Amino acid sequence: MRLYVPVTLAEIDALTGPTMTLETRGAHAATPALVAELAAEGVDDLEEVEYVAQLAAADDSLVLVAADPAVPWLRAVVSVDVPDSSVRPVEPAADDDDVASSAVTVEGPLTGIRIVCAHVDEPEAASDIQAVMGGDDDAIERLADRDLLWYDATEISSIPR
Repeated sequence: MRLYVPVTLAEIDALTGPTMTLETRGAHAATPALVAELAAEGVDDLEEVEYVAQLAAADDSLVLVAADPAVPWLRAVVSVDVPDSSVRPVEPAADDDDVASSAVTVEGPLTGIRIVCAHVDEPEAASDIQAVMGGDDDAIERLADRDLLWYDATEISSIPR
C-alpha cells in the first residue's frame, strides 16, 4: 500500500539513506473510505485519490511543524510502500468529524522501508507557514494553493531549504 507519511525536514535530514524505519504513527492512503467519498463527488481516478491523501498528509506535516518551531518551516511528506497488513484505517470517534477518510495508522516498527519520493514546499512557502502560525487566515488559503514539489528518493539530500 502506498502511504503518504507527514514528516518534517528535520526528520528527512536524519535519514541515512533511501530507506526509513516507521514506528507506529499516522499516515494517509487511498483508503476504501476515501475512494468511496471521492466517487460520490464524481472522482474515480486513483491518481486524484492519492493526491487528496498526499494533501491530507501535508496538512498533518504543518501540525508537526507547528509543534516544533525549531524545524525548517516547510511541509514535507514522504511516500513509501508498505505491506497492507501493517496498516489499519483510523476509526473516528462518534463525535469527531475531523479525522480524514484517508487517515491510517502504521503498525510498526517497520524497518528498511524504501522511500519512493518526497513532497516538500518550495522555500518561499516558509513565509506563508510563518503567517499561518501567526493566525493569518489568508495565509492558510495561500498555503492551500501551493503544490508541494516532488523529489525522487535519490534527491532527498538536496532538497532546498
